Order: sequence, then structure tokens, then C-alpha cells
Amino acid sequence: MLASLTIRDVVLIEKLALGFDRGLCVLTGETGAGKSILLDALGLALGARAESGLVRHGAEQASVTAEFELSGDHPAFDILKEQGLDAEDRLVVRRTVSVDGRSRAWVNDQAVGVGLLKRLGEELVEVHGQFDTHGLLNPQTHRSVLDAYAGLDAQAAQVAAAHRAWRQVEDARANAAAEIARARSEEEYLRHAVAELDALAPKQGEEEELAETRAVLMHREKLVDAMNSAFAELSGDRGVERALSSAIRTLSRIADKAGGKLDPVIAALDRAATEAGEAIASLQAASADVDMDPQALEKLEERLFALRAAARKHGVDVDALAALRKDMADRLLLIEDQGDLLTRLAKEAEVAREAYRKAAEALSKARQSAAGDLDKAVAGELAPLKMEKARFRTLVEPLGEAEWTAAGMDRVAFQVATNPGSPPGALNKIASGGELARFMLALKVVLAQTSTVGTLVFDEVDTGIGGAVAAAVGERLEKLGHGLQVLVVTHSPQVAARGSTHLKVQKSVKGEQVTTGVAELDGDDRREEIARMLSGATITAEARAAADSLIAGRG
Repeated sequence: MLASLTIRDVVLIEKLALGFDRGLCVLTGETGAGKSILLDALGLALGARAESGLVRHGAEQASVTAEFELSGDHPAFDILKEQGLDAEDRLVVRRTVSVDGRSRAWVNDQAVGVGLLKRLGEELVEVHGQFDTHGLLNPQTHRSVLDAYAGLDAQAAQVAAAHRAWRQVEDARANAAAEIARARSEEEYLRHAVAELDALAPKQGEEEELAETRAVLMHREKLVDAMNSAFAELSGDRGVERALSSAIRTLSRIADKAGGKLDPVIAALDRAATEAGEAIASLQAASADVDMDPQALEKLEERLFALRAAARKHGVDVDALAALRKDMADRLLLIEDQGDLLTRLAKEAEVAREAYRKAAEALSKARQSAAGDLDKAVAGELAPLKMEKARFRTLVEPLGEAEWTAAGMDRVAFQVATNPGSPPGALNKIASGGELARFMLALKVVLAQTSTVGTLVFDEVDTGIGGAVAAAVGERLEKLGHGLQVLVVTHSPQVAARGSTHLKVQKSVKGEQVTTGVAELDGDDRREEIARMLSGATITAEARAAADSLIAGRG
């Protein structure tokens, strides 16, 4: 609910801080006192269009701050979470408008776009009357409103889940068909490309290995000459192995006479002889690898260049050729297996469609039944509002399969006929301002237990009515206030007398400056205001007595 509203420099309001309680709050005052300014200010905080004309003359900017108390499961928290904003038990929205028309917005002291304020506003407040209207007047909400009224949310969620499952299978089917069609169109190319790659038989890492071998072979003659020379030096008549063996034999013959001092020398020479032997063997092996068929380089280059040419042709790296060949082969298999795959997916899609259809038809029947109940309930509220000749109808009509959605297979729309014999039509196109407000009031009384919006604002819901009708409007507003916070701008004493809180909007003059203020009325002050509404400028004793009677009749 709306806990407080702080307004600075908006039109005639210099500074105003209002607190609000639950129940029915009535705002009264003479015509032109500035009641509409309060609604404009609240609308500004909730994302309404900003205009520089709202800024009070002489001020640089207008500012409005609205604070709301929310229950833990309020939909506004989902919006805040979606935007990554801090969520608390109290939600504070603030908006400023400068004299050049630029506006800024904040939610819980975090800068946001005006669009977010509007989204939050739609979950926080509904305004009915001659100013902005949304919520029940938006046909797109009627289906969810009916579901909430009838307790069909869980059933609607099952339909949504069935629709998602159906669409997933249909999407898989469509994707498979598209892939098969694409594969068919290039089947000849695929078969040729796979055959080429099969003949080439590329291997992962082969390019790097071939490039390294090629680099060696390109310097084959120099390598062979160097290795032959080194081998001659190591293993010739004066080779290192022969010299080391001779030294070891010589020292070994006298080692026992050296008192162990030659043992480390002999051991080191022995290791050197072993290492030299291994080096010679490795050199021979390397020489054998390099000293191969002179045509080996030509063959290797042919293989390397063939791999690189294939990679360029297909626009991939050489190492990706093997994976490309597998992908092409898989697409060919898809063509060959297309009948089985599409048949299987078609069966799955039909099963999923049937599951959705059954769930949606059950939901439609429940909606049809609930529509009748809602129509009767609203009709019961219209009669006391002197609209017994008006007719309210909840239209539930089937949609073609192309229009089936996660919300079901029918369209829901609230329609009214204000005169006997006239065809029903959309709420906001058939009803006049006063009739529309009373239709909204009747609907909200019936739907009070299912709405997530905690604050309702009715702007002059009593326009064009009086007497018993105004008394009936007041009774229903009071009844509505038992479960919700209801703010009513009214000129009707019958309505004003029903309020649990009474705020009077009035102008005051300070020198040449006119400002608008708000006073909370109680006791004698409240009686005087209601008496004024009854009798006009001259308040009579009879008017005061009538005011006392109206206040006393409050439930």
C-alpha cells in the first residue's frame, strides 16, 4: 500500500508530506483547490509522462517521492530482482522534473529509467476515472484476472508447461526438417567431399609433423655431411671409443698400486665410454633417417601441400579436416535416416499437441464456468449502483490453432452494454466516464481478494450521481477498503462520510503567492466539511445534522 507521498514544487504545491493508512481515504475540497494536482504528482512518481508545466513557478525542479509497504510475495519484487535492484519491505520511488522538461527517476535510491517506474506503478496502483487508467481496462489482463478470480492459476501453469513441451518438439521437428532439406540440396557435394577426404585420410597433428620432417629433408646434404664427419671423428682409428678403452685398460693395470686414487678416474672414463657409445649409436640412427630415398622430400611435400589445399578449399585448418569429414558424413547419414527421424518427431509432436489440447480445453471449460460466476457477481454489484439495466459480460471465445499460446486456446474480454438492447462492447469504449468508474468499482469489489495491486485510486467516481446511488457507491468503496487501500477524490458527501481517513485539499494565499495544502480532518472539522458539501457556501444547522447522520451511518 501507499505509505507516504512527499511533493515539492509541483504546480501550486510548495512542500507537502502526506501519510496514508489502510482502508478508505477520501480527498475533498472545492473545485479548483488542487485535488487533481495530487493525482498528477502520484502519477509522476509512477512513471507518467513528465511535463515542465508541473514545475511550480519560480522553482528549478519538481520532485515527488512515494513510499510503499509491500508483502513478501508482491510482484514488484520480481521486477526489482530482474533489474538487479535491492528489494526491501518498503519500496521508495522518486521522480524529478526540471524546468526544461528533463526528468530523472530512482528506486530505493538507485537511478533507473522511467520505463521501470511505469512497470512498478502498474503493480502498485490502479487509477480509475478521468485520468490515466490501466489494469482492468487493458484487455490483455482480462484472461489472467479471470484465472485469478476462479483460482485457475495452477491449471493455467500446467497449460503453459504443456505448450512449452509441444513447442520444443515442434521446434526440433522444424530444425530437423530444415537440416535435412539443406543436406539434400548439397548431397552430391557432400558425397564428393567425403570421398575426397576419405582418400586423403587426414590425421590430427599431421601437418606439424610433416612440416618438421620437411624442414629436415630440405637440409639433407649438409646434415649428412656433418654427421658423417662427426662419425669418422668418433669411431675412426683415433676415435674416442678406442682412446677411452685404451686409457681404461692402462689405468686398470696399475690401479691397485695407486691406493684407490685412480678408481674415480677409471669410473669417470667408463661412464664417458658408455655415453660416447650411445652418442655414436644415436648419430648412426639419425644418419640413417636422414640418408633416405632422395625422392622422400618430394613425396612428403606432395602430401603436405595436398592437405593444405584441402584445408583452403573447405575454409578450415588442416587439423580440422578430420572433424569436417565426420560432420559431412553425419549429414549424409541424416539424409539416409531422414524418414525414421521425421516420423519419430512427428509422433512426439502429435502426442505433445494432444496433451496441450486436453489441458487447454479443460482450462477453457473452467473459464467458461467462472465467467458466468463473475458476471453474476458483478451484476449483483451494479444494481445498487443504479446500473441495473447495464449488463456485464465476460467473453470467452475459442481461438484458431495458429493463435494458441501458453495462456491457452481462448481469448477473454470484459464487455459491457449500458442500455437494454444495445450490443456489448469494450469497457473503455462503451461506458461514459461516470459509468466506467462505477463498472470499475463493481469489478474491483468482486475481484478484491485476487488483485495483487494494493492501492486503488478513484477520481470522482461519483460524477453525475447523488442520493441513494452516491450512498451505494460510498458503501462499496468502504467495503473495498476493508481489504485494500482505496483513495477517492470525491464531491459526494455520502462518499466522503464513509472514509476512515479524510483529507481536505485547500488553497491558501500568502501575499501574492497561492499554494495548495492538505489537512487531515477529524471531529468537528470533518463535520463542517461534509456539511459544506451538503449545503454549499452557507452551512446550516440542518446541513450539520445531516452530516452527523451520514458519519454515524458509516460501517
